[in-house]
Amino acid sequence: MTRTREHRSKPPLRKPEKPFYFNTSEHLLRIGREQAGTLSQLLQALRECPDDSIFQHTLRTLQEHHFIRHGFSNDFAHWSLSACNEPVLAEQLASVDVHEFTTIEGLRQRMIGTVEEFLQQRPLSADRPAHEPFYFCASTIVVLPTPFAPDSLPGFIDGLRRVSVHSIHHHFIEARLRLKRMSNDFSQWIEEEVGAQDAALAIERIDIYTNTMEGVRQRIARITEQLLN
Repeated sequence: MTRTREHRSKPPLRKPEKPFYFNTSEHLLRIGREQAGTLSQLLQALRECPDDSIFQHTLRTLQEHHFIRHGFSNDFAHWSLSACNEPVLAEQLASVDVHEFTTIEGLRQRMIGTVEEFLQQRPLSADRPAHEPFYFCASTIVVLPTPFAPDSLPGFIDGLRRVSVHSIHHHFIEARLRLKRMSNDFSQWIEEEVGAQDAALAIERIDIYTNTMEGVRQRIARITEQLLN
């Protein structure tokens, strides 16, 4: 008796009704009013600074240092080590995953909580002068269109490979705050327009801390190319 092997067929892909508009963003940097010369001052400034400053020193840092695979993921962690000589706090701040948050306020509260807990355990570190102050900065974001607006999956892959890494950052990281959801523009389009939920989830799961922005681009391209096979 012969056995027939069951094959699980892939769900058919839909033809997108809406194109994917690849955009990019530029950031106009400005110096803020807040600054810190101690960890206690850093804590207070984290409570009072505008959302744009939290964005600048966390999510924006990922874009500026997109080519670095290892090291500190935000400016607060870097300053805690280099200026305050507090490697434990630096590691704790660096371990805050911006991918978990859909609002700046949520990210702010996690940073505040991390510093508060550290200073409760090590109160002598609170008012020890840093080697250099931390100057809070902020960015004004200007969204710019690109020439790429594909309305097919092959066109999407082509556009993905041709846009700058700043566009990748804009759609993959900054989008979470704009969408207010645990997703990104690429996953949203792939799921809603193409109907490939598994691929959308695979893109969402890409680790931004073990991949450069170029690495993120290549991972997304490979995931979407598999849909065509």
